[in-house]
Amino acid sequence: MTNRYAVVLAAGQGTRMKSKLYKVLHPVCGKPMVQHVVDQLKTLDLSELITVVGHGAEKVQDQLGDDSHYVIQKEQLGTGHAVLQAEDILADKEGTTVVVCGDTPLLTADTLQQLLDHHDQEGAKATVLTAHAEDPQGYGRVIRGGNGQVERIVEQKDASDEEQAIQEINTGTYCFDNKMLFQALQNVSNDNVQGEYYLPDVVEILKGQSETISAYQTPDFSESLGVNDRVALSKAETLMKQRINEKHMRAGVTIVDPSNTYIGPDVKIGQDVMVHPGSILKGDTVVEADAEIGPHSTIEDCHVGAESVVKQSVANNSRIGARVQVGPFAHIRPQSSLGDDVKVGNFVEVKKASFGDGSKASHLSYIGDAEVGSGVNIGCGTITVNYDGQNKHLTTIEDDAFIGCNSNLIAPVTVGKGAYVAAGSTINKDVPAEALSIARSRQTNKEGYASRIKSIKKD
Repeated sequence: MTNRYAVVLAAGQGTRMKSKLYKVLHPVCGKPMVQHVVDQLKTLDLSELITVVGHGAEKVQDQLGDDSHYVIQKEQLGTGHAVLQAEDILADKEGTTVVVCGDTPLLTADTLQQLLDHHDQEGAKATVLTAHAEDPQGYGRVIRGGNGQVERIVEQKDASDEEQAIQEINTGTYCFDNKMLFQALQNVSNDNVQGEYYLPDVVEILKGQSETISAYQTPDFSESLGVNDRVALSKAETLMKQRINEKHMRAGVTIVDPSNTYIGPDVKIGQDVMVHPGSILKGDTVVEADAEIGPHSTIEDCHVGAESVVKQSVANNSRIGARVQVGPFAHIRPQSSLGDDVKVGNFVEVKKASFGDGSKASHLSYIGDAEVGSGVNIGCGTITVNYDGQNKHLTTIEDDAFIGCNSNLIAPVTVGKGAYVAAGSTINKDVPAEALSIARSRQTNKEGYASRIKSIKKD
């Protein structure tokens, strides 16, 4: 197989977005547009992937990291000029180069593979990815000759009335013979309305050299969507959300209300999971079979075990075991780990804490910086007092301990295996295994006191 290269065009400022955020970094379903593009390209067994950056270059590089090499387009002089910035890396190499815009997040690896295969099968020196548009306004038009081959591509602003009536549009994605691409770029002129060096002019130059120019028309027009403003961004979000949700439903996931369910592109969900309306699953989240999410739960970068229920709750960067009950209205903060058969009930907050199998904190508690063993019961209103104003400290609650309601465990402290802490206690010393610890004032009843207070107030 011939060597394959990719150039991602991501140097435009994106002024129509009217945003401080660099255009290609605007997220679609939680992932920056340019990351969507690069992730699809990475599946194509490329020898080299180069991203052309300009405005916001450092932020794009921070996002993509080692997924790409980078070249800088200092002046925004058009798409042809942008590709030319990769000349030092690619110009002398044999193979095929695919050029993709960084603001086309809906483009799929399958379509890119079909484009490359078509390019090879036709023996073409340039192949254009096209689509049929009911309303082609704003797109470059593909002009074909009598034999059906591509003659040239004309931009909207340079098109005649007759050319503007054509509905086959240029998606901005191409395949080229790599050496011929960079040779032709030397001859591209900026004699046009915009005064820019257009990449599509390479097609006309190669055609003039009697080279084979081909086109592959994708059946899915939505993949051609380029995002240039917030309206297009919202359309891309809607289309991507629909695509993701349909993929999961066809794989055996029940999504009760797909229009009100938001699932990120990297989320993995097992069979017979039920996702209720208002739920958001994003990042590297994994939900195992038969779990139930929502309604109105937000889960990010978490592993949720089989048959667990996360109801009206928030979980982030944590591990939730099998058959766990979370919520309603619980908050699982980062670096927490809940074992199997755990219950974290309403208005419980867990932060950087581990729960052993079968432990419970059913309501109104804060468990932070803690190691909770298995079979532990944590009563209502319990707080692990972990912060002294400067440092965080660890609370350890060993297996089968029982913490009574409204208890304060002032860390660092350990409650031993099988120990009991009486309700209303403030514990600042270790509790031995199997002990009962009571740390509260003895109750005193003053008979008639209330009546005396009331009579004083009357006087």
